[in-house]
Amino acid sequence: MTWNAIVLAGSRPGPDPFAQAYGTDLKALIPVGGVPMVARPVAALLDSTDIDRVRVLTQHPDRIAAVLPSDPRLSVEPSGGTIAATLAVYFADPATRYPLLVTTADHALLDPAMIADFCSRAEGADLAIGLVERAALMARLPGTQRTWLSFRGGAYSGANLFAFGSAKAMSAVELWRSVEQDRKKGWRMIGALGPLALIGAALRLRTLDQTLASVGRRLGLAIRKVELANPLAAVDVDKPADHELVTAILEGRA
Repeated sequence: MTWNAIVLAGSRPGPDPFAQAYGTDLKALIPVGGVPMVARPVAALLDSTDIDRVRVLTQHPDRIAAVLPSDPRLSVEPSGGTIAATLAVYFADPATRYPLLVTTADHALLDPAMIADFCSRAEGADLAIGLVERAALMARLPGTQRTWLSFRGGAYSGANLFAFGSAKAMSAVELWRSVEQDRKKGWRMIGALGPLALIGAALRLRTLDQTLASVGRRLGLAIRKVELANPLAAVDVDKPADHELVTAILEGRA
């Protein structure tokens, strides 16, 4: 089975101090190891045997397309104002093909092995979420700072990899839209899933699998976690410390 992929390369409204610190006004164009950041996950997807087509979504299609390769499998298209609004348009489009992998322009360490690992274990789910368990990442990068959600049996950080098996997953995108401005605030997101999910997470009464099963029943979806083998899947480039870390990893210094 081959997948279609979407790379989210949009920008938030207003100036971006992070991007400006690296000589650009668009986060997706920040150079990482001498390469515009968005070019790295796009190259990994094009090199993957699991991916048939790649669509990059951005408010600046011409500028982003200028740093990407010319490839018939690749298109750069306009995005909406937010992630959820952008995805909603594509779920509503009858031409959208599934399964659909969604990732982000700041996933600079993405590689074909991570993609193969994720796709093989996400297949068949209505919605699958890529995650890395804290102990695995701490063993690889002691002291790194991530956003963690803790459950009975482990704490997890997102890997910016999502799989949508069909348009049914639009219900999850609508939930995402409701908390989009607080997507880094884990407790707000858990709370949006309902009081039992919030209490269970707060008291560590439920595993992540149990929580996702509960949410899936509420939304009418089969939701699956995909715990990635490579803990570097949880490392994106969201701040200067991340940029320094990812550059060191790419140069073999970390």
